[in-house]
Amino acid sequence: MDRHLEIESKFDVDEHFGMPDLLGLPGVASVQPLRVQRLVATYYDTEDLRLLRTRATLRRRTGGGDSGWHLKLPAGPDGRLELRRPPGRPADGVPQELSDLSRARVRDRELAPVARLTTRRTVLRLLDDQESVLAEVADDAVTAETTGDRITASSWREIEVELVDGSRKLLAATGKRLRRAGATPAAGPSKLARALSERLREAISAGGVQPAPDAAPVGPGSTAGEVALAYLREQYDELQARDPDVRMQVEDAVHKMRVATRRLRSALATFRPLLDREVTEPLRAELKWLGGVLGEPRDAEVLGERLRGELAALPAELAIGPVLERVDEALRTVYDKAYVRAVAELDDKRYWRVLDSLEALLADPPLTPAAGAPAQKELRRLVHRSLRRVERAARWVDEAPDAEERDLRLHEVRKAAKRARYAGESVSAVLGDPARTFAARMREVQDVLGDHQDSVVAQRLLLDLGERAQEDGESAFTYGVLLGLQRCRAESTAADYTALWEKVDAAARKWPG
Repeated sequence: MDRHLEIESKFDVDEHFGMPDLLGLPGVASVQPLRVQRLVATYYDTEDLRLLRTRATLRRRTGGGDSGWHLKLPAGPDGRLELRRPPGRPADGVPQELSDLSRARVRDRELAPVARLTTRRTVLRLLDDQESVLAEVADDAVTAETTGDRITASSWREIEVELVDGSRKLLAATGKRLRRAGATPAAGPSKLARALSERLREAISAGGVQPAPDAAPVGPGSTAGEVALAYLREQYDELQARDPDVRMQVEDAVHKMRVATRRLRSALATFRPLLDREVTEPLRAELKWLGGVLGEPRDAEVLGERLRGELAALPAELAIGPVLERVDEALRTVYDKAYVRAVAELDDKRYWRVLDSLEALLADPPLTPAAGAPAQKELRRLVHRSLRRVERAARWVDEAPDAEERDLRLHEVRKAAKRARYAGESVSAVLGDPARTFAARMREVQDVLGDHQDSVVAQRLLLDLGERAQEDGESAFTYGVLLGLQRCRAESTAADYTALWEKVDAAARKWPG
């Protein structure tokens, strides 16, 4: 599948707009006009416009140099990731691959045509002195016809400036020149949004959640509930955005989606006094399930990276036998099975209902009276509650009866520290540097104990692989060496934690108190 990162600016213009001279813009040595193109695109969405509501579009377009199916997904504040497939036959319908990549937004709703747009496009290419294309400026005359119960027609003219090899400085300068000539920033994020503007407003007012960029910014004057909802909305958008990356096996995508899941679950715990528990507790249980599904392939990734690094650092004379091959085979098998299962779960109704529940919570928040309290005071109290949980877990470590139980209790400290870190980060927009500093301290604890836990897990795997090697008549020497290194690492990180916790605990007594 072709992938293309689209970074562009859009402008509304009237029929009398005259394109200004674009020479003299940063890096532009010449302007090359292209042949006028006729583009015809059929857009697909659900009845309640689930793609469009989350700034995504799916179309089949003919004409121009990129005929085919295009799925556009948000990528940062001013970019979109465009995924392309060949056009095929119209009767074949939406390609399964693109349908799957839309699943986090569409879920089990049906995709159907919602509009047909015909565009007469005049393109100017901005070239540098080597005749490399820096950007394309498209002057589009658009005619749109919607489908469904209410067929409407509309037409307008707009300008698109899309970067190719140029800089954002060029994008900004081009936009400035267009505005001086009478253009205005586009009222909507896409042609489809303009064509379906009335229907889109109705879908949102009927309960649709807008993505985080449309949410009111939070600040010192916000209520505790406003801060909580802004953070939950941000993580919901992140979870939704990482779903297609996981399906396409983008590097680190499983990890990022798992983190978003954990942040959501942690936030529902941190903000528990602000939201109705009858709504949030079942959702927290489902997010724990989802985090576990994503955790299996991620844990195999982490363990593989760790052991490969340890093996690469060993002197050659200590690496005896096909150790790397066994490690790779064992963890690749675990990862592949876990990844296949994870993707299967992302195509299951249980996962879709988790997304539905998050969307419903954001659309109609079950706020308690405490949510109306000023954020400054209430949120500091909630961060303090998360710290107390870490302190309780830390005290239990000292009471552990043996080394195995101590490892388990250190893992509990790590989980508590991670939740406290997320709590600090979730309120930093309002509580500022003290909250950020607190989160950074909790991350130090989390990182040290994460290293400790990875050592503990690695020891189990090495024991198992060593036994298998012996059974197959191979030397288990190197597994023993690696096992000894992991035990030393576990003891070292446990000692590091003890020293670190004393400093962190003392600092936390000053803030949050």
